[in-house]
Amino acid sequence: MPSAHRSDLLIVTPHSSGALPPEVLRIMLGADAFDTDKREAFLRRVFLEGDPYTDLIFNVPNAAHLSAPWSRFAADLNRERDDESDNGVLKLFDFARSPLYPSGFSFSPEAREARLRAIWDPFEAGLSAALIGKRLLIVGHSMAPYGPSLGPDTGKPRPGITLMLGTPAEPSFPAAQFTALQNAAEQAFAQVLTGETFTQVAVNDPWSADAISVRHARQSGAAAFGIEVNAGLYLTPDGQVRPQQLARLNAAFEVFADSALAVVG
Repeated sequence: MPSAHRSDLLIVTPHSSGALPPEVLRIMLGADAFDTDKREAFLRRVFLEGDPYTDLIFNVPNAAHLSAPWSRFAADLNRERDDESDNGVLKLFDFARSPLYPSGFSFSPEAREARLRAIWDPFEAGLSAALIGKRLLIVGHSMAPYGPSLGPDTGKPRPGITLMLGTPAEPSFPAAQFTALQNAAEQAFAQVLTGETFTQVAVNDPWSADAISVRHARQSGAAAFGIEVNAGLYLTPDGQVRPQQLARLNAAFEVFADSALAVVG
């Protein structure tokens, strides 16, 4: 498919950033805010607990892109604004259940609203504007190789690639094309999913819905889906990046993005 057709595609990476607004970082670190070693270690942890390098993996020339400026731990843009659960829009813990704030911290209603107005609202407005005239929205994520403590599949190995296409009651991508999209992903990523683990392309496992995709498919009428890449495909167990794997994943995703546009028609 000629790259000109990619003007119909918007790619969003809501968790690629490891940055935190200075005022948020200071609240999180508390008394350690001016300890530079602890500050750098905390920011490294926040980056790796997000979706590291997804802005590179899901970059496709001539498509439109929107990446979050701040970490998901400042505000999770892939949650509903009113989600106050443990793993909701404003998180108090990371996915290993380690606290992000000093002991005893909680959000007042005023602080919660201020954070959402500063981070969640502008991104949501920008996404809605960027999606005008697009036929397809792809939301790019990475997932831990094995289910973390805060998840539906704790300790279980995860697929290499997961497509989140919505629930049976509310698919974000045309249900009649689920199999075609899965086949396209299997073909595009075949040369990457060649190891002993993380080799499957799954649909709606371990999650069936990507909140951004469902919300904006409903609002705009565009086809939308989320895609998860297993971080074990490009990160070592101690969090070191494997650059050649990043490049291979990006090349595979570029092929897949064109195929997804063709499936949408």
